[in-house]
Amino acid sequence: MASCRAWNIRVLVAVVCGLLTGIILGLGIWRIAIRIQRGISATSSSSPTEFCRNGGTWENGRCVCTEEWKGLRCTIANFCEKSTYMGFTFARIPVGRYGPSLQTCGKGTPNAGNPMAVRLCNLSPYGEIELQNVTIGNCNENLETLEEQVKDVTAPLNNISSEVQILTSDANKLTAENISSATRVVGQIFNTSRNASPEAKKIAIVTVSQLLDASGDAFQEAAATANNDALTTLIEQMETYSLSLGNESVVEPNIAIQSANFSSKDAVGPLNVRFSVQKGASSSLLSGSTFIHTNVDGLNPDGQTELQVLLNMTKSNSKACGFVVYQNDKLFQSKTFTAKSNFSQKIISSKTDENEQDQSASVDMVFSPRYNQREFQLYSYACVYWNLSTRDWDTYGCQKHKGTDGFLRCHCNHTTNFAVLMTFKKDYQYPKSLDVLSNVGCALSITGLALTIVFQIVTRKVRKTSVTWVLVNLCISMLIFNLLFVFGIENSNKNNKTSDGDIHDIDFKNNDVPQTDTIHTPNPTCTAIAALLHYFLLVTFTWNALSAAQLYFLLIRTMKPLPRHFILFISLIGWGVPAIVVAITVGVIYSQNGKNPQWELDYRQEIICWLAIPEPDGVTKSPLLWSFIVPVTIILISNVVIFITISIKVLWKNNQNLTSTKKVSSMRKIVSTLSVAVVFGITWILAYLMLVNDDSIRIIFSYIFCLFNTTQGLQIFFLYTVRTKIFQNEASKVLTLLSSIGGKKSLSSVTRLRLRVRMYNFLRSLPTLHEHFRLLETSLSTEDITLSESDKAKESI
Repeated sequence: MASCRAWNIRVLVAVVCGLLTGIILGLGIWRIAIRIQRGISATSSSSPTEFCRNGGTWENGRCVCTEEWKGLRCTIANFCEKSTYMGFTFARIPVGRYGPSLQTCGKGTPNAGNPMAVRLCNLSPYGEIELQNVTIGNCNENLETLEEQVKDVTAPLNNISSEVQILTSDANKLTAENISSATRVVGQIFNTSRNASPEAKKIAIVTVSQLLDASGDAFQEAAATANNDALTTLIEQMETYSLSLGNESVVEPNIAIQSANFSSKDAVGPLNVRFSVQKGASSSLLSGSTFIHTNVDGLNPDGQTELQVLLNMTKSNSKACGFVVYQNDKLFQSKTFTAKSNFSQKIISSKTDENEQDQSASVDMVFSPRYNQREFQLYSYACVYWNLSTRDWDTYGCQKHKGTDGFLRCHCNHTTNFAVLMTFKKDYQYPKSLDVLSNVGCALSITGLALTIVFQIVTRKVRKTSVTWVLVNLCISMLIFNLLFVFGIENSNKNNKTSDGDIHDIDFKNNDVPQTDTIHTPNPTCTAIAALLHYFLLVTFTWNALSAAQLYFLLIRTMKPLPRHFILFISLIGWGVPAIVVAITVGVIYSQNGKNPQWELDYRQEIICWLAIPEPDGVTKSPLLWSFIVPVTIILISNVVIFITISIKVLWKNNQNLTSTKKVSSMRKIVSTLSVAVVFGITWILAYLMLVNDDSIRIIFSYIFCLFNTTQGLQIFFLYTVRTKIFQNEASKVLTLLSSIGGKKSLSSVTRLRLRVRMYNFLRSLPTLHEHFRLLETSLSTEDITLSESDKAKESI
């Protein structure tokens, strides 16, 4: 009867474990099926990722191509092939661009390293792509020498303009000094007192366009130079030049200028001039994309309009007006507004030939916001103009207007350089709440860990084993991590997401100049939770490593007794080292980026309260790599080595005494191996299998990883609590009590004691097996049997 009752307990435990495992596996399979189904439906409803070819990107429902391609799918060539002419070789050149020669000036020349010649790729009058003649530069001239030459009123401005254009053809090599020198030379060419030829000025416009391809850092350094007003002077001269083109236009990839001449003596009422810029296949300005219409009723934007300006002029002496469009804001280096995104911030200038005191024109504008709507939301915008006195953006005389057509509308009561400074909020795709699988697994782990902690503490005197301290600390750290994961991993900003980026949600009363083009809603609570998760997960892995080290010393090195103050020493390591790692990580990030309001996003993610995922070009500087992945990888490698060593030398070592109990011993070996694997954290190796590129395989490993690691606390409960003799005895008493209440006759305590003594004697007959497994199990209760003094000494290890 006693053996039947023991088997009943085992069967009950097996059934419970089987049911829980079956439920969790079923939930995992169900979640995999739903995930695959969602993936198929999402794939069929979205645009194919390979729709845009040749580097084109899918933005706002269309392909935005690079300069070298055009067409619906960026499949039509828009470049001149590699060529050789007059001994100079030129690489592929986009249409509308000057390509530098591969041959450069020698090291002994003032212009060392710069191209010796340039060549234009353009469209013929019939629309065919063709290469123009080669323009050869002078290797004995550089921007500094040209800056000195242009000061001479008799200097040949045509030659100087061509030389500057050649010297600035490779924007990647331009420095702050090059930009400053080039703008001063171009400024002299546009100076009305120098009477430069129209051809020299048109070449100078090419130079300005090439300068706008230089890096933003170089422009910032050039603008920061003391008493450097070259950029401001160039902006003023561009406005003046825009009045001198008659009814013609000059369009380069980064700048477009167009004029309109008219007579107002016969006009009745206001005279309106409308200037429009159409969207192109690429981000560059294209010839034929700008239009001027006079005597119009008002603005008339359509789906192809990128920006439109309406110049409202009353009866005056104005005979001409001009417009300038800058592809980016690099000439306008603001001290208050910082652009961090790569979205194009076009600048539009409008000017009449009236005197400054008689300026009476006002301006209405519409801008089509161009940004990645899949990743960002338009948060707000400001209608501003460039104040030439303060050399910064200002809002005086400008205000925002509501529109119903998706355009950003502005009105200013004066003419100058205008812009719309847009601010964006990243449209984070916050994950859904934890699914059923994660909730069930974490709940079971939390329950199992709590029961294990209580059991290990309550029964520590009976079991008399030093393994208890390591196991309790491991369970405590894992329990706290699971609680933080369940209740704190989600960012509370997820619940504050109310706007979908609609223009109607913008505050039109506020027209203040923003500080940056991207905003972030700070959440110190999420940062604190990320740091705590970081800390307690590192603590868990550290105790995994300490558990491995302890078992290695006890089973392999047979160190008896353990060193003095061993418990204190490992406690300082287990709880102190992770604290140092987290403190250093947060401290370094804050010291480097503390002035940035978004510094916390360098440490954590926004979508969840966990360490930030590095950008492809910033992996080596990522806190996730150095403060988590590297130490965890080292711990896992060492734990695997110790696990293999213990498994071979102890757990699976052949024993010649095994005969009829071979099957039972093999089962105990398997269970003991699992016990060691769980406390060593071996299952976390599955996380590396989630890094494969195949989505279907990654999903499978993701759910396997979730299954094993969310239930790690439950596994510890079964392997280190349910399997102990003390727990089974207490469970046996409960079942005996329940059986007696049901009318079943229970065995006497004497009979149970005899059976236990027989089992104990049987185990004592297998000394080698007993010695190998003794440290992985709890000692028998002193209430059941009385051990000898020597046995008690062994059990105290």
